[in-house]
This record gives sequence, structure tokens and C-alpha cells, in this order.
Amino acid sequence: MIDIHNITAYQQQTRVFSGFSLHIGAHERMAILGPNGAGKSTLLKLIDRELYPLHQEDSWLKLFGDDRVNIWELRSKIGFVSQDLQEDYTPSTSALDVVISGFFGAIGSHGHLQATAEQIALAKEQMAAIGLTGIDDSMFQRLSTGQKRRLLLARALVHKPQALFLDEPANGLDMGSGLALLTLLRSYCSSDRAMVITTHHIDEIIPEIERVVLLKRGKIVADGPKAEILTSENLSALYQTPLRVTEQDGWYRCWHG
Repeated sequence: MIDIHNITAYQQQTRVFSGFSLHIGAHERMAILGPNGAGKSTLLKLIDRELYPLHQEDSWLKLFGDDRVNIWELRSKIGFVSQDLQEDYTPSTSALDVVISGFFGAIGSHGHLQATAEQIALAKEQMAAIGLTGIDDSMFQRLSTGQKRRLLLARALVHKPQALFLDEPANGLDMGSGLALLTLLRSYCSSDRAMVITTHHIDEIIPEIERVVLLKRGKIVADGPKAEILTSENLSALYQTPLRVTEQDGWYRCWHG
């Protein structure tokens, strides 16, 4: 699904990646874990084509087997949820328009992007499936952070994408809203859909995640099966502080010391 080889990429004037490579299979469920500034969000922006790597020999970023991706085709294959996306919506956008915009890979509603009756029905169906009925006309700014994040998940799922990419999905949510969102993510894990979560909290890594990549300062420092990567030794090195990792029922927790 994603084949990144030897790329160099900048975020504004800052070089985030140099000689970076990563392969993500078509049906993988994985987490990319790292501290702030590790490059997690930049990586997702490269995959979403918000950013582009430098053009160099022996370097490529291929999505679904092609390094020249039609942006509209890409939007139909992947769904994104991020804090940046949440902040891009104008306060007056209606909840229903947020979800409908997922059909077009757009932010909000636009006059030249007219949803069909079928798309409107599918958007309402997705909102109901995610527990957001009765708020179609509610203004985005008046919704709770938890409702906003669930709306963005509905937006990402409305066109039945092949892969979900979630950038710190529970960031800013209270405990109840965060657990509710993670429970929803678990219900959308399936053998025919990939899921990639970036986070700096291991308790956001749901049990269905199978592979974990540790990222630090634009470099992969560990990559492999979750149980082999999420160890006290690895996490202590990643965050440069003594940490103790425990696991229960597929959930991992991290403690100082």
C-alpha cells in the first residue's frame, strides 16, 4: 500500500526526514509511536499528499503501487482523521456537511461540490452508525471535542476507504470520550482494511494493532510485532527516561520508573 524509499522531506524550513524508508502492506494494522517532533504528522502529510519529498535519484514514495497518484483517486482509497483537519473546518460548518465533505476530499461544503441524494443518505447512515444522530444541522463550533472527532471519523469512513490513517486520534479528549473513540476504532478493524495510528501514548494503541514502528527525530529506531517492540527497554530509550511497560488483555500501559 505504501512504499517509501530513501526520501528527504521538509516541513517548512525544517528537514524532517533524510534517507527515510518505510513499507506498509495493504492490510496491515500498525501504530507509529514517538515523541513530539519525531516526524509522525509529517509522515501522514506525505502520504496524504499535503507535502512532497524532494525529487532525488533512487528515491520514491509510492501509494498503492504508483508514484504518480491521482489525488481524487487517493481520496477515495484512504480516510484521514487528525487535529489539523479538525481545526481547518470553519465554525459554522454543519455536522452533516463535515461528513459529506469526505466524498470530495474537501473541507466543508462548496457550491461546485453538490452531494447527491444517495451521498446525503450515506452520510446520515454513517453518522447514525457512529452514534451521532440528531445533530445534522448543528454548527461544528458548538460540538464537543469528542463529537468533532467522531464526525471526522464518520467523514473518513463515509466512502468505505481501503485504509484509515489517524493522527493522535484521542488527543485532547477526556477519558470517557477517548475510550469511546478507541472502541469505535476497534469495531472498524477488519481483514480487508488497513489502519495506521500515529501517537505518543501507548494506551492509544488498540489491541487489534499488530505492528509498531518507533520513530525518533525522523528515524525509525525499532519496527516489528507489537509485543517485541513495546518493551520497557525500547520505550525508555525512545523517551530518554526510565519507563516500565505492562500489558493486559492486549492493552499496553507505561509507568515511570
